[in-house]
Amino acid sequence: MSFAARCGIDSPERQAACVQLLKLVAASGVDQIRLSWCDLHGQLRGKTLTVRALAQALQNGIGMVSTILLKDTSDRTAYKVFEAGGVAGLPGSQVGLTTGCETGGGAHADGGFAAANNLILLPDPASYRQLPWAQSTGWLQCQAWFPSGEPVALDTRRVLQQALGKLKQAGFGMRCGLEVEFHIYKIADGGLVQALDPQQAAWPGPAPAVQMIHPGYNLLSETWGDACALPLRVVQETAQALGLPLTSLEIELGPSQVEAVFDVTDALTAADNMVLFRSSTVQALRRAGYHATFMCRPPFPNIMSSGWHLHQSLVQLGSSHQSLAHLATGHNAFARALPRAGCDPQDAEFTLSATGAHYLAGLLAHAPAMAALATPTLNGFERFRPNALAPQAIIWGRDNRGAMLRVIAGSGDVENSATHIENRLGEPAANPYLYIASQIHAGLDGVTRELAPPRASLVPYDPAHPQLPTQLGNALDFLQQDATYTTGLGSGFVDYFCRIKRAELERHAQSDDKADWARREYFGRS
Repeated sequence: MSFAARCGIDSPERQAACVQLLKLVAASGVDQIRLSWCDLHGQLRGKTLTVRALAQALQNGIGMVSTILLKDTSDRTAYKVFEAGGVAGLPGSQVGLTTGCETGGGAHADGGFAAANNLILLPDPASYRQLPWAQSTGWLQCQAWFPSGEPVALDTRRVLQQALGKLKQAGFGMRCGLEVEFHIYKIADGGLVQALDPQQAAWPGPAPAVQMIHPGYNLLSETWGDACALPLRVVQETAQALGLPLTSLEIELGPSQVEAVFDVTDALTAADNMVLFRSSTVQALRRAGYHATFMCRPPFPNIMSSGWHLHQSLVQLGSSHQSLAHLATGHNAFARALPRAGCDPQDAEFTLSATGAHYLAGLLAHAPAMAALATPTLNGFERFRPNALAPQAIIWGRDNRGAMLRVIAGSGDVENSATHIENRLGEPAANPYLYIASQIHAGLDGVTRELAPPRASLVPYDPAHPQLPTQLGNALDFLQQDATYTTGLGSGFVDYFCRIKRAELERHAQSDDKADWARREYFGRS
């Protein structure tokens, strides 16, 4: 029995897809394949195989050290995996005990994560791409499994899949559009000398020396856009070659800051696209002599913060319309043709359906805890400052870019089918699977309990509004106290996430040079 069969996914459709992929690779001249997996921090990890190993990997996967799931943003393992009880309480920690299967050298006293044992990465043949910047190189997305064939609950892609399953049970699908701000710098002459100097090696290592690609403070400037044509062309051609639904590249306000906007897709595809876009942009630009960073506030004076604005709506699913194709054409559950009787523009149901209004209220109700999942770095919380096109308060507004939630009315058709909610809470470094899952659990709670949102705010930076957490540690406290998230994500997952993020906080508190710490921790690692 193949490992794919042991996992229960070896369907005739998958078998046919594997056969077709092997034929495609043989005819393409590709001679190596990257098998990639997204970690807790939204970064791709994996291994590169020769083509001769692909057929075996498709059926039986490849081993990956389990500590990859237990690392903080510096790549330090936050659990004592070689000590008795060191991974106790982690979801899956009893797998080795209960199944008797081999987990990288036999079952361990603590089960699935003890002693830096193995997990298995199993590729999805439908995810195949040929990388446009890397010669003769293919790419496949993987998910993690225990050697017993049980799914790894800490795999964040699976966290989103479970949230989408809960959403489907409630009769909805989800559509998301991505609006991502980030910074591109040119690597200065000799800029990699220090970063690659073995005498300067540290954990994490130094960041490269860089120069700006535009001086900023000229929003949407065509002149600055032309000056940045070369790196933006690299971003565009890379995204298009990978099949990502990029619609525009724009000059943002801050020095060396740009924005990429993506068309609407189903939620899981949107998260997959975000992971691949970030990784491919960093890699392709580096080969061209540029350093791309999705760090919220790069470590320089006079910069502007980058945000990730997540556009979202629900689609009503019928009993015979459960496919992804229906998500593109199905009824928008947030839309209404006419305002509810007696409403004025500051009422949610002037624009949103009752479902949309309840969902909006759910997002607001869980915003303090959501902040930890949407903005999971210390650096990201520096973005929340007044009059900076970033939220400070737990409010919504009609087409108001200062509010946390921006409600946007559809136009161009009778049913206003493009009506949606834009959440401006996120930072571009967030794990996409967790960011989107956090929306589902909060929004569904609002729908289930029929929560009513307050009236829209016209003055988003009024200090009288309920405020977002101002520090990551506070947001983590809210997350661990939020019953909707501890139930929806699982208390074990929430505790795991918070433990790893608190390890980041502890190292920052102990650092002597906070600016250098952020430069190495976030900027150098993009």
